[in-house]
Amino acid sequence: MLRTNIEKTVIQSVQGKIHHPVAASPFRIGYDGSVNILPATGGITYNVSLGDSAFGLSGDHIEPGVSIRNEDKNENNALMMLSCIGNEARVVTGDAKGAKGVVIGKHGGIEHVILQFKKEDMEKMAVDDKILIKAWGQGLKLLDYPEIVVMNIDPRLFLKIPIIEENGILKVPVVAEAPAHLMGSGLGAATAFSGDYDIMTGDKDEIQNLGLDRLRFGDLVLLKDCDNTYGRGYLKGAVTIGVVIHSDCVKMGHGPGITTIMTCKTAKIKGIIDKNANIMNYIDYLDLE
Repeated sequence: MLRTNIEKTVIQSVQGKIHHPVAASPFRIGYDGSVNILPATGGITYNVSLGDSAFGLSGDHIEPGVSIRNEDKNENNALMMLSCIGNEARVVTGDAKGAKGVVIGKHGGIEHVILQFKKEDMEKMAVDDKILIKAWGQGLKLLDYPEIVVMNIDPRLFLKIPIIEENGILKVPVVAEAPAHLMGSGLGAATAFSGDYDIMTGDKDEIQNLGLDRLRFGDLVLLKDCDNTYGRGYLKGAVTIGVVIHSDCVKMGHGPGITTIMTCKTAKIKGIIDKNANIMNYIDYLDLE
């Protein structure tokens, strides 16, 4: 098993409210010039879940499950930074009070933390219900691999991923690999410890050739020549591993969102293609059936 500093990591409460969808304009202009009126971010998305395809939805930037945030900017910054994929969430107000779920993504720009709950619990929820998260994961370190930065992932989930150590390299199961030239919206952000960035999908042939059109919510993806250590950018030889957290998009420069969980400036990480490399197959420490 990988040696970590898990016993030194801190578990802390963060909290947000279910955020109503917003629409500054009714229209979303597609990369093909089309004019679209579509569901998008926020609210409670009842019929899209972890494991579903991130493609083909009649929507834009769809967030599966429940989307939360705070209206106080600094409080929301903490919610976005400290929440980690795989963290336990609990509803603390409203008819669904006591229901438990899990963090499955962090969406930059709109600044939402995305959560998965049982469907019957989601039916009892309402906009503005408060949800508490046991934030745990930031500060997790790999003691034998100081070059690799781990972020945005619950230590329990991280240690469930069947990572193989071989000759100083970590081999990580991934569904697909994406080249740096496909990374779009979110590139150049000051930190990857919050939010996500998108795999651009305007070139359908390229997306299909790389098998990226089969991505599902929760899939692990390797990003080639992408360094997320101190922000998001290009670095030849760098490797980043992330999780698919929102759907494909109609807008130019956008596509399925990827929240980073591992990054390295050198090729200390390699991908092993595994169609089952999805976080839903590793979160067995929480009862979400």
